[in-house]
Amino acid sequence: MAFVLLDPAPPSTSASAPPEAPAPPRRRNRRVALGHIVLAALALFSIFPVYWMFATALRRPEDSLSGSPVPWPLNLDNFRYVFDTIPMLSMLTNTFAMAFVVAISQLFVALLASYAFARWDFVGKRLLFLLFVGSWLVPFQVTMIPNYLLISQMGLLDTVAGVVLPNLCSAFGVMLLRQHLEAFPRELLDASEMDGQGAWASLWKVIVPNMRPALAALGIMLFISAWNEYLWPSLVLRNSDALVQIGIRSFLGAEGNNWGAVMAASGIACLPIFLIYIFLQRHVVDAFVRSGLK
Repeated sequence: MAFVLLDPAPPSTSASAPPEAPAPPRRRNRRVALGHIVLAALALFSIFPVYWMFATALRRPEDSLSGSPVPWPLNLDNFRYVFDTIPMLSMLTNTFAMAFVVAISQLFVALLASYAFARWDFVGKRLLFLLFVGSWLVPFQVTMIPNYLLISQMGLLDTVAGVVLPNLCSAFGVMLLRQHLEAFPRELLDASEMDGQGAWASLWKVIVPNMRPALAALGIMLFISAWNEYLWPSLVLRNSDALVQIGIRSFLGAEGNNWGAVMAASGIACLPIFLIYIFLQRHVVDAFVRSGLK
């Protein structure tokens, strides 16, 4: 009688390794608490300069250089002095109009340029995009003198138009929107073409409605950047106090610096930015977390 020896069955490979044991609840709670403590410390560190600005503005003028962390007694003389010395309301209006025009212009140019880069292939496409990126990397001090001479020859010195004109395009906006459009579903554009929509109609009927969070986030950043600009307006508006950034420097002089008025005017200039970000921060989060697509 012949006996056949059979190899033992190989161990099953379908059985997976036992899952790792979850961290104990106590250790997990410690990590969460430590993360919250670190975030709270960073938040306090970031907000302390803003607090000190308003604290100095709310002190009495003779106590502007006081090192006390609590401004007491509260005093509004610095704010009254600011409104009596400079036309703060008209400056805020002019600054808002300037920043709004710059942001809208940069957003419009960035949308058209990024749409062309993302949708079509043409000769020199990569080189042209590198030129856009290179213009963003060039320091402002390099282009400051040519822009100033051009504005002077056009007769736009001491005008808000001279501040706006050289800032109608943003290479950063082109790069950001190009990344969003590269990830845009091509099927939607193909369906739009099958429906007889041209490139221009597809841009405004298909792409723009689906990229509202990204456009809103970019618009907010461009507006804040234009609002906070100081060096270029200070060069163009030599004899004018049309913008609030230029009006603040009137409290700094050779005979002395009125730090209470400076902090009060700076605090007033910051309020519109705070309000804009508080009401529109959802669009910023949606743009960067969800890549601008609903």
